[in-house]
Amino acid sequence: MAQPLVVTLNGTERHLTELGEQPTIAELVSFLGFRADRVALECNGEIIPRITWPQTHVANGDRIELVHFVGGGC
Repeated sequence: MAQPLVVTLNGTERHLTELGEQPTIAELVSFLGFRADRVALECNGEIIPRITWPQTHVANGDRIELVHFVGGGC
């Protein structure tokens, strides 16, 4: 049996067993319930361009910072 994928997401350790062994950034963002056009993501200190998310895999031990933009106001 494969080991669960463990990442640090916004400072909290997360075990991502539901995503399989090598999910992409795009799969992670979708799994977390965010719209890709409203998210900025940094992995291991590097901003990951949205266009590369479908090809960029999440690895065990990655440190991911995810910022979700919220619109609104008067």
